[in-house]
Amino acid sequence: MRLRHRLLIVSSALLVLLAVFSLYLRPSFLITLADQLWSCF
Repeated sequence: MRLRHRLLIVSSALLVLLAVFSLYLRPSFLITLADQLWSCF
């Protein structure tokens, strides 16, 4: 039970990281992110 729970947590974290890193491959996302960051200042 404990190993299965840990495996589920690690695999879900890996899935989230892959989703975030895939967004960085899209130039339009990077431009939007940079615009939102600069609008804070």
